[in-house]
Amino acid sequence: MTGMDRLRGHLVKEYRKKTAKSRAVFHRAEKVMVEGGSHSNRLWRPYPFFAAAAEGPVVRDVDGNTYIDYWQGHYANVLGHNPKLIRREMAACLGRGALHTGFEASHQIELAETLVRKLGGKEAKVRFTTSGTLATMYAVMLAQGLTGRDHVLKIGGGWHGSSPYLLKGVKFHADVGFEGRESAGLLDDIVRRTLVTRFNDCDDLQRIIKENGDRIACFIVEPFLGVGGFLPASKEYIELARRLTAQKGILLVFDEIISGFRFCPSGVQTLYGVRPDLTAFGKIIGGGHAVSAVVGSREDMEGCGRARGPGGRVLFEGGTFSAHSEYMKAGLIMLGHLVRGASTIYPKLARSGEKLRRAIERAFADEGVPARCTGYGNDVVPGSSLFMVHFPREAGLTYKNPEEIYDDRRTNVALREEILKLALLVNGVNAVHGGGSVSVAHGDKDIDRTIEAYGETARLFKKYLY
Repeated sequence: MTGMDRLRGHLVKEYRKKTAKSRAVFHRAEKVMVEGGSHSNRLWRPYPFFAAAAEGPVVRDVDGNTYIDYWQGHYANVLGHNPKLIRREMAACLGRGALHTGFEASHQIELAETLVRKLGGKEAKVRFTTSGTLATMYAVMLAQGLTGRDHVLKIGGGWHGSSPYLLKGVKFHADVGFEGRESAGLLDDIVRRTLVTRFNDCDDLQRIIKENGDRIACFIVEPFLGVGGFLPASKEYIELARRLTAQKGILLVFDEIISGFRFCPSGVQTLYGVRPDLTAFGKIIGGGHAVSAVVGSREDMEGCGRARGPGGRVLFEGGTFSAHSEYMKAGLIMLGHLVRGASTIYPKLARSGEKLRRAIERAFADEGVPARCTGYGNDVVPGSSLFMVHFPREAGLTYKNPEEIYDDRRTNVALREEILKLALLVNGVNAVHGGGSVSVAHGDKDIDRTIEAYGETARLFKKYLY
């Protein structure tokens, strides 16, 4: 039995001691739900805890355990769980009758006006839907409809939801890198037409666009990479992407589902000074509800409303619950609060993220365990609330792209994704991919307690692995 096996066995035993009720609930869920749930990231081994309540920086499970949470609603809760300013207004909405009607209401106009105003484009237009997956899918459809082209270019390691157009190049495969398909049920033709390029690699981007530019409808990219590693794009890379796509008639699409309103009271694109053709927003803009949006120029967005592309109108209809009035109101409250408090909110988030990243690296170094964090900003993004912890197998690995983060030959992926997860849970912290996102609700005591949990984890790693 290896050290990893012994450590895993120890952690599973400790976790089971404190989560007996969650274990029973999970066994019940397994009988009627696929793998016991509805989202793979919420289902970890040996079983997930089941939440009973959540507020601010913490979540409590059915066993009464409290965890300092950095998953924070899939990175949506930048103010923490269930912020009072939104709950108060939502309670009032329910009193006035907030159940679904299916009719147009004015709150969506106000939220759309806020998005347009904060992106600095008076001629922009917005269409809402209910998930990031739908927003990026519709953005790709719109690009294909407007250009008459059928190829899509994306980043290796970039995750844009479970859209058939984008389920390639998400996970690293030892034999093909980021060139593999991610799901059964995808048409071979769609997979073939999805092209993959390396993040922050200007030479590779130039090569692919030179070879395929006349067939590419859009290049979709996160200017601050999300689950691909919490890595910021270089200014040079983003400016090159804008220049090359404009030259070739390719629509540049920014996926700001995670980055939107996280670094500043707008999209991170404002920090780069680069305006894409289309932007997908989600998570934070919903104020805790199912809201996403596609924002673009009036001319491009009109492709959803009338037949102006070679293939006719793009049927971007959103869905039954699109622009639900209560959801729109929650988003308005959230964005209004972030805009008004920007001068204090964003520096606080950046300071907390910086403190955590530095302290985590120091905690592992003190025990002789090689560890590095990503989530740092760069010369464009001054600070970041995101952090991800990695365990390099190579000395001096600095983490500049998803290949280095997800290639198990270079980084101990299982140690980050499985063992670290359990070790932190046993110590009262919930993390995803080794870290997560700091919220405004995380105070100094929460940060200090989190650092202690990583310190306890580092000592465990040293005992069993080093």
